[in-house]
Amino acid sequence: MPKVLHRRLTQSKSARMQMCFLLLTFLGCLCGPPSSARSEDTNAYPRISEEAFKARLPFFDYDKTLPLEGRIVQEWKQNGGLRQKFVFRGAQGFLVPGYVEFPKTNQKPYRLVLLLHGWSGGKEDWYKDDNYINGGVMRKALLDAGYAVLALDAATHGERSNEIDYQHVNTFGDPKAPSRRSYFTYAEVSIQTVKDYRRALDFVYERGLVDTNGVGLLGYSMGGMDSFYLLSVEPRITVAVAVVPPLLSIGYGPASPVDYSWGIGNRPFLMLMGRKDGLGIAEKVKASYRQYIETPNTKIIWYDKGHQLGEIYVPDALAWVKQHLK
Repeated sequence: MPKVLHRRLTQSKSARMQMCFLLLTFLGCLCGPPSSARSEDTNAYPRISEEAFKARLPFFDYDKTLPLEGRIVQEWKQNGGLRQKFVFRGAQGFLVPGYVEFPKTNQKPYRLVLLLHGWSGGKEDWYKDDNYINGGVMRKALLDAGYAVLALDAATHGERSNEIDYQHVNTFGDPKAPSRRSYFTYAEVSIQTVKDYRRALDFVYERGLVDTNGVGLLGYSMGGMDSFYLLSVEPRITVAVAVVPPLLSIGYGPASPVDYSWGIGNRPFLMLMGRKDGLGIAEKVKASYRQYIETPNTKIIWYDKGHQLGEIYVPDALAWVKQHLK
């Protein structure tokens, strides 16, 4: 078989497999696992050894000598606050766009909270009140409490869709779309995004805009999963809130969040979960939390909700940040 034909067939098979996985995940969000599975499977998700965990950490390394080339490209002043749009050079050469917003208080330097959106979303999600994650409500609550916030588009998401030929990341959304948009695996998207948030911290630290004594993190869904990876490799993050992070231990390759629970350590870490969430079994999540995550500095709060929590999570998330990022 000619090499070109073999490569195309292999890529097509890989794309179909990933499409099937995403479709099953999507259906799981809608339907959730059977109630019998929920009641019977109470074991924790499997986790790799600490030695294997440490062997994976170099995946998230980046070249600190690579110029950031960061610059402010737009800014808005409203209600006494300031929002700036900035771009910088990502770890693999892509230009990464983001927003950094400062509260109307004059208590500089500001404590910073990173905001990480979910799969198929974007940084704009944090500027809409009534969307899937109620991101605008959460962002404004942090600003009103005196925190600065920073949000990026994850790799292949939002303004970075040029990385996948301007297609949407959900391959099950349009069966007629080119299958080649699947050539980024979930692990590749998350690993790249983690590197980019680390470089975004380099950018704001160099500009002297924020307090360098510690940074907070709040991530929703995929962003909550990314919090596990960032805590494992980024010591500048001192407190985190993971909102409905899927704890499935399969399908994410070297980016299964349970495997990176080793990296939380003694830092304050809050999980906000929905009992009816289709992306995991509540009893297995509870067992995983007790076995791998629970410390005097961690907490898990359950709501009688699915993957979409609504505004109910905002007060608990804000209280956690205010308690631990003073």
